[in-house]
Formats: sequence, C-alpha cells, structure tokens
Amino acid sequence: MEHLVTKAQQGDGRAFVRLIEMNKQSMYKVARSYFTNDEDIADAIQDTIETCYRSISHLAEAQYFRTWLTRILINKCIDILRKNKREHPVSEFPEYGESSMELNNYEFNELMNSLDEKYRTILLLYYGEGFKISEIAQLLDMEENTVKTRLSRGRSKFRELWTVQETVHQN
Repeated sequence: MEHLVTKAQQGDGRAFVRLIEMNKQSMYKVARSYFTNDEDIADAIQDTIETCYRSISHLAEAQYFRTWLTRILINKCIDILRKNKREHPVSEFPEYGESSMELNNYEFNELMNSLDEKYRTILLLYYGEGFKISEIAQLLDMEENTVKTRLSRGRSKFRELWTVQETVHQN
C-alpha cells in the first residue's frame, strides 16, 4: 500500500482511486458508527475523499495513510453532526453480528446501539478495523490509557447487555 501512496502523492490518480477502493469498506463502517442515514454516510465519505485527494501530498509517512484517512473521516463525521445538530446515532458491525456470542445480526446491532458512542467508536476501531490502541489514541486525540479504559468498559458493558438479552430469551 505504501507504494500506491507514494504514487498518489506524485499525482497518479489511478493509484489514489486504488487506495480508496482498498479502504472503502473500512470507511463505510467508521461512518456508519456515526450515522444511520445513508446520505450522511455518503457525504462524510465523499468529503473525506475530496480532502484526502487535495492533501495527500502533505502526508509525511506513507505507512500511516490508513490512520490519516480514518482521522479525516472521523473529523468529517463530527463536522456533519455539528452542522446537523443531532446526536450520534447507532453503530453497526454487520460482519461480526452472526458470530458474536451467538447473537443474530439484528440482536448484535441492537446491543451495540445501546452502548454510548464513545465505547462504540473505540470497539469498532479496535475490533472492526484492527487499529492498535496507540493508533486509536492518535485518531481520537486522546491518551492511550483513556482508550484502554473505554475499550475495557465497552467490552464490560456489552457483556452486561448480552447477559440481560440472554436472560430475556431464556424466559
């Protein structure tokens, strides 16, 4: 991927398109953690792509392209939320629903929706996107210990919700 970033930085449009194609699913999942409305998701992704295209020459280290792209996307999502003056909606991890603790996709998403956004985003970035704690801290502009704490609390809260859900289904 670093080779594509270097080519894109030199003005190769096809390399840039390839980079976006490689990251489009990840971008969708991150935007989906902020919005349920497809138009807002599309706007955030489009704004991110435009900003990245204009600014890729300023990216100092090609190896951090994905982190840089995700940080821009998160900022765009926050901008749209501020502009629309609404709360962070739900997050979904579609590909994890069926395998997560024997919950179906709908049940998994409902449990994730019950979590506070600050936990959902970190859980998405860590488990859904495979970012390291240090990268999440950089992306969200917070201390690593804060990320670790929220990750731990998010897992605990999810387990609590799952236990309640399981009890409801058994009765």
